[in-house]
Amino acid sequence: MFVFVCAGCGAELTAPLSRVTLPVHAHQQFGNGLQLPVLMESGTFAVEPEPWGPPWRGWNEIHPDEAAARGIYAPVEVLSDGAPGAIVIAPGDSRGTVLIPEKRGGACCGLAGADGPNMACEACGLPVATRIDDCSSWQAMWLAPDAVCRLPASGCDAAPLTWAELITQGKGTPPFEPITSWGSPPGSDLSWSWSPQWVAAAGSALAHLVVASEGRPVTVPNGLAQEVFQPTLDALLPAGPPTRRAVLAGPGQPAPDMDADILLVPSHPQTGQAWTPAHPAISAYPVPLPFGVWFRLVFPEQHLPVPTSGPMADGALRDDPPIPRPRHAFHVDTQAFRHTLARLPAARSPWLRETLPRFTHPMHTRLV
Repeated sequence: MFVFVCAGCGAELTAPLSRVTLPVHAHQQFGNGLQLPVLMESGTFAVEPEPWGPPWRGWNEIHPDEAAARGIYAPVEVLSDGAPGAIVIAPGDSRGTVLIPEKRGGACCGLAGADGPNMACEACGLPVATRIDDCSSWQAMWLAPDAVCRLPASGCDAAPLTWAELITQGKGTPPFEPITSWGSPPGSDLSWSWSPQWVAAAGSALAHLVVASEGRPVTVPNGLAQEVFQPTLDALLPAGPPTRRAVLAGPGQPAPDMDADILLVPSHPQTGQAWTPAHPAISAYPVPLPFGVWFRLVFPEQHLPVPTSGPMADGALRDDPPIPRPRHAFHVDTQAFRHTLARLPAARSPWLRETLPRFTHPMHTRLV
């Protein structure tokens, strides 16, 4: 557990927090004028290892050798010249900060953060963080790495959960959820959409799937995985044999087939490490997925209905109408796709350079 303090005066700026991996959707823009929830779970923080935030430079201002030295192997729209190591927390976990009103950052409905830090230390006035809560953005507080210090907090440090414990907890991410427009009263202007988390996770995983394809068709398991990945894979990759086969693999599952070419595996929510098969002879390409998304692909129904009588028992399923499905097909987040692909060395291969232009790049992921 850690607390973050002001680098200028030492005042505490956060509640005690434990570290988790940075969400794939941390920088996602979803839809237009939509209200997204808080990015981080209360009591946690994550670190962005890359530079992020202003000042920005366009791709035409960056030499390819400089980009490669930063781990960028394909063209991107812009690169940040900010400091690496920004810390993201839930806004409710902040302490002792005040808003800098003139730093709205070109916001539409809230704070966008485009002008740099917009929160200052209440004790000494040092700009220490950037609050983001504009429409179509995940609500978050980004602590500036050069303006805060991390100190150990009192309390017991728990070891990361084991894979078996994660399976037992069963915290899956629902594939679709209600989304409402910014500023609408609760329960009004509500529509069901594919989850923004799934949209971003699929975009990132798709980049790995395309690399693992080696320019050949890829098939994924039937069911939800097929609905999420197969249409885009078919559009991006050439048709005809030979086909590379992707399978779901991970903790609590049967050992993957030795002839599988690609494994869809979970990444640990606390450490970020991808699950690896115990058998050393399995050399399939691992495609990481956030644990909650992977869990719902493997276990689409978390709780099956069971007969009950008398008072409602804990965990019993009510006889309510089923959750509505989105009316439109699934579309991956193209920004997450390009962000991940640009950071894979294989992006320099000639066949991938020909594939990239087929993938459209809208500024915002559309609501589906």
